[in-house]
Amino acid sequence: MSEMFKITLPDGSVREVAPGTTPADIAAAIGPGLAKAALAARVDGEVRDLNRPLEGDTKLALITARDEADALELARHDFAHVLAEAVQALFPGTQITFGPATEDGFYYDFAPKDWPFTEEDLPAIEEAMRKIIAADKPLVREVWSRNDLIARWQAEGESFKAEWAAELPEGEELSVYWSGKDWLDMCRGPHLPSTGKLDPQAFKLTRVSGAYWRGDQKNAMLSRIYGTGWLNKKQLDAHLHRLEEAGKRDHRKLGQEMDLFHLQQEAHGSVFWHPKGYMIWRELEAYMRRAIDGAGYREVKTPQVMDARQWEQSGHWGKYRENMFVIPDEVPNTEDDGPIISNDADWMALKPMNCPAHVLIFRQGIKSYRDLPLRLYENGCCHRNEPHGALHGLMRVRQFTQDDAHIFCREDQIVAEVRAFCELADRIYRDLGFEGYSIKLALRPDKRFGTEEMWDKAEEELRNAVAAAGLNTPEYGWEELPGEGAFYAPKLEWHLTDAIGRTWQVGTIQSDRVLPERLDASYVAEDGERHRPVMLHRAIFGSYERFIGILIEHFAGKLPVWLAPVQAVVATIVSDADDYAHEAVAKLKAAGIRVESDLRNEKINYKVREHSLAKVPHLLVVGKREAEEGTVAIRTLGAEGQRMMPLDEAIAMLTAEATPPDLRNA
Repeated sequence: MSEMFKITLPDGSVREVAPGTTPADIAAAIGPGLAKAALAARVDGEVRDLNRPLEGDTKLALITARDEADALELARHDFAHVLAEAVQALFPGTQITFGPATEDGFYYDFAPKDWPFTEEDLPAIEEAMRKIIAADKPLVREVWSRNDLIARWQAEGESFKAEWAAELPEGEELSVYWSGKDWLDMCRGPHLPSTGKLDPQAFKLTRVSGAYWRGDQKNAMLSRIYGTGWLNKKQLDAHLHRLEEAGKRDHRKLGQEMDLFHLQQEAHGSVFWHPKGYMIWRELEAYMRRAIDGAGYREVKTPQVMDARQWEQSGHWGKYRENMFVIPDEVPNTEDDGPIISNDADWMALKPMNCPAHVLIFRQGIKSYRDLPLRLYENGCCHRNEPHGALHGLMRVRQFTQDDAHIFCREDQIVAEVRAFCELADRIYRDLGFEGYSIKLALRPDKRFGTEEMWDKAEEELRNAVAAAGLNTPEYGWEELPGEGAFYAPKLEWHLTDAIGRTWQVGTIQSDRVLPERLDASYVAEDGERHRPVMLHRAIFGSYERFIGILIEHFAGKLPVWLAPVQAVVATIVSDADDYAHEAVAKLKAAGIRVESDLRNEKINYKVREHSLAKVPHLLVVGKREAEEGTVAIRTLGAEGQRMMPLDEAIAMLTAEATPPDLRNA
């Protein structure tokens, strides 16, 4: 008799099972309810198919719809396979390539036989997918030899799959998944037990685009079909509602309606700020300056263009060269520590970040341990050569300004400095209208500088600082992200939650021992010897451009009065009130309110609609009666009806609302 396996379940109980037992068998032994609900299994931490036999003693956890992250990943992967099967059934001769799960759905790339797919094809494909789901076809894993699979793909005319399989190591066994007995795809898996585990009402195909085979524009153009997939219709409906709401909040659309900024071909990836948009910028910049002044930072300004040798020494040249603008642009790529040039020419680069320049300021003059911590802040303009296809309004640009600072400190000061930063970031995010955020710790990546001891210390210091600030709790979504740190330092990340539930990664703080070493930063310690400072890289907005885009979408353009570029408009009903309107505008301006007048010979309803579209917080309507009584009729954006009040009272109300949150109790 074969030796039995010991299976340890999450509750600590142990079951002995025979070889060949599957997680599905164990679910059935526990009870029929679990057998029906089980979707897959986590075997020693790895997600596997429910019907894949166990291979020895193991820790086993069964995955159900309650394990939403795992269940969604499985469902979206399966929706992609069902999509591919449906397309090949409807359009014979179409070749399949690859189709992964995405953050909110899935896609699959196809090589159609005759012509690219269009969005007009999507309803028929959806219907074919629902038929496959209704058929409840088993999804069965098999392992094939590399050569057998290549022969299969070649025989069926699947040249893309054959090419991919041929590049895998000789003799490697590959897994395929059958859908029923009539369709298969090469895939690592895992998958649900059958197509019937998918909810046929929980997906929607959304769009079609072109995509190059393997992402290389030298290769064949494919047709990519995108979809969104969920566990049930309720989740799908909620997602579609979020998409609709996000469309209404699109900062590019609102930026045009509110006359804030524009982008154009002559400066790809750079923003043309209009007066109203730049007013938002100025208010944020003034707010941030007050915050950093109060927190003991010293503001600096550093050059836009620096010698390429500086970027080589810092390590950015080897790790980041493809994203840098270099002058001239014909500079050879080299190894991390190899020479950049072989002659006396000056090769320059636009700075993609501010940190090396701040080290150069720190190095001016001898620093003592008494000088630390030294907090250097810069609204630093940076340039990064982002791919053209990745550019997206204000959210991803090539020229941007960071609210950037670097804190040079001793090791015994790190926890206190990071904790103080956590408290500063918390206050700023709440002042700006974000009540919810989560904090993540991004840990060492595979490719990095520095010793293991450096990384051990840096990661532990960040953990300790967050704990000291009381932020390493489920309330703040505390999570550690293996492999996602920068090449020189681990980092804490702040992820804001906006008004419709989306998350945006904004602020960071990084604990860096690498750059001070590479750029030879030092201070004289109490023992009279030179020591390396620790360098804390930190930002709260991330970049002004992106943060303004987030604010516009979070508030749907209805910015708080203190940030609104135009805080009030005085609009007349009749020309007899023009003089009074001028008087009201003058008094409002004297009180510091950003106000405009609208004396046009237009109906008041037209003016109301126009200024509502421009998201003006308050419209002060005046006519003959208001002029005689010294009052205004206030229409507030988003509120029903209007309020009558004396002009002086209205000015007091607007003045209070227009005061930045950090100055209201000053």
